[in-house]
Amino acid sequence: MGNYIEVNRANWDSRVPHHLKGYDLERFRSDPTFLSDVVRFDLPRLGDIAGLDVAHLQCHIGTDTMSLSRLGARSVTGLDFSPAAVQAARQLANEYGANVRYVESDVYGAIEALGAERFDLVFTGIGALCWLPDIRRWADVVAGLLRPGGRLFIREYHPMLWALSDARPDGLLTLEFPYFETEGVLFRETHTYVEHEEALTSPDFLSFNHGLGEIVTALMSAGLELVGLAEHDSIPSNPFGEEMESIGGGEYRLREKPLRLAASYTLQAVKR
Repeated sequence: MGNYIEVNRANWDSRVPHHLKGYDLERFRSDPTFLSDVVRFDLPRLGDIAGLDVAHLQCHIGTDTMSLSRLGARSVTGLDFSPAAVQAARQLANEYGANVRYVESDVYGAIEALGAERFDLVFTGIGALCWLPDIRRWADVVAGLLRPGGRLFIREYHPMLWALSDARPDGLLTLEFPYFETEGVLFRETHTYVEHEEALTSPDFLSFNHGLGEIVTALMSAGLELVGLAEHDSIPSNPFGEEMESIGGGEYRLREKPLRLAASYTLQAVKR
């Protein structure tokens, strides 16, 4: 696990050229009010962020980050450990006129990179926590970034989803991978979650699951108070092929008996 950062950074660097083609970037260019599907999904829960100082951890190429800026935040800072992603995010922000600052750093170095207690809102988009081996350390970072009264907002894949195997030929989904925090599982995937022909130049990555109880307990231990937790039967990707169906807004859920699976969740916590 010692080289997980190097392995995962190389994987994300190799994703950037494909995501620049596969994300809905033309909509950002042509419509100054356009928001990413991820941010739009949680607008009723996110509420009014006008005038807030926002940090977006693990921001990748910045589509969610730009969306937060378009919602009227006073300042928005995106942080990511991939130099290729940060460079792409900066270029997109300049092209689209987004007032966003991007910083290259690992999440665990975010306080040093961004400053302590500088933010009213820490936002983490979907598919972020699985890249981090220590959820308690992450929670301490979030608490350190927030001002007193500041809020964490996160929508994430449900840890139960990460524990499932790919669909079998008979359509059944089975529990195969750890639900609780472990040393991580090594995967090799030649293609990402957007369509592209060329294989990734760095297909290996290490993934870390964290149980919902572990996440909530870590935040409480860091001094945050849980103020919202909603579970959803949909996610903004399709990991199970024909076993899932599109329901609009970039969301997918199980085709048969979707209420079997809590596929994602939205969590909010406040630093008192």
